[in-house]
Amino acid sequence: MRSSTLQACRPLRAVSSSLQCLSSPNPRATALLRPAIVASTTIPSRSATTSSSTSSSTTPRSSYYSKTSTTRVTPKTTASSAAAKKATATSTETSTPPVDRTGEVLDPQAATLEPATVADVDPSLAASIPAPGGSGSSAPSPAFTAAISGQQNGNTPEGPAGNGIDWSSSFHGLSTTPFTPETAAVLMKPLDPLDVEIKPDGIIYLPEIKYRRILNLAFGPGAWGLAPRGELVVGEKVVTREYALVVHGRFVAQARGECQYFSEDTIPTAGEGCKSNALMRCCKDIGIASELWDPRFIREFKKKYCQEVWVEHVVTKKRRQTWIRKDGEPAYPFVLAKSTYAKST
Repeated sequence: MRSSTLQACRPLRAVSSSLQCLSSPNPRATALLRPAIVASTTIPSRSATTSSSTSSSTTPRSSYYSKTSTTRVTPKTTASSAAAKKATATSTETSTPPVDRTGEVLDPQAATLEPATVADVDPSLAASIPAPGGSGSSAPSPAFTAAISGQQNGNTPEGPAGNGIDWSSSFHGLSTTPFTPETAAVLMKPLDPLDVEIKPDGIIYLPEIKYRRILNLAFGPGAWGLAPRGELVVGEKVVTREYALVVHGRFVAQARGECQYFSEDTIPTAGEGCKSNALMRCCKDIGIASELWDPRFIREFKKKYCQEVWVEHVVTKKRRQTWIRKDGEPAYPFVLAKSTYAKST
């Protein structure tokens, strides 16, 4: 009887020792012993108590402590396994993009688009648009096929055809080959005095349409163009933009144009004037109308073909001096004053 009572009290000693460890300041020991304390403090049933007392009388003391130590290690192992499973699930989520019910990838960055082909073109549209170089044949030309499929037909981005060149920053073909003597003669032909105009402040200039005519005569329409080198910059009263002159797929010159505007409604018109101003400055590099920057030519031209006169505003009757050609008249709203010329040169 005494021995059975002592055996029944041994679990209470283990619980008390575990509680002493739980009150200790070591957090690791507290974490390891908490599951064992919960398991040992569970109230068993009467049948379980009877079987426990029977088994405890036959189980050695060393066997009991070995079971207790095994129970203490189990929560640590279980926590490690749970952490490993969580890490595996996280890595699987990260590496695998989400898909919908059809199996298509929902992540737009993970999806890859196939290049377009000739078969992707709408037949109704392709029939109405003639293929370049097709000359009436139904089969598309190699250039048309290359343009649709994104290929460059064997030419590199810096090839002679100029395919894929970003003219907003490229200098492809700069100073590689001079123009032919015939082209150079057209570009550097002396100006006709009848084509030169003068502003009211005395600055002589060539109208922008004359520059375009000279370029068309030298290279042919469609063989040259102005490529923007940036966005249109709108200031308080002026707009500016940089352009590059490209001839036969070659970079020729670059200049920044400018034009004044007086209201927001006239900004588009000022943008066109900015483009013409840039064209005039680019043409200076290839010899067109270079006399307009020659001081001696400017003085001789103004002396021979221009004069400074007094003009009168038709509404306010205010007078001012202005420059005009000798064979021309002041522009409206000004007319020649009744007095004689203020200065004739």
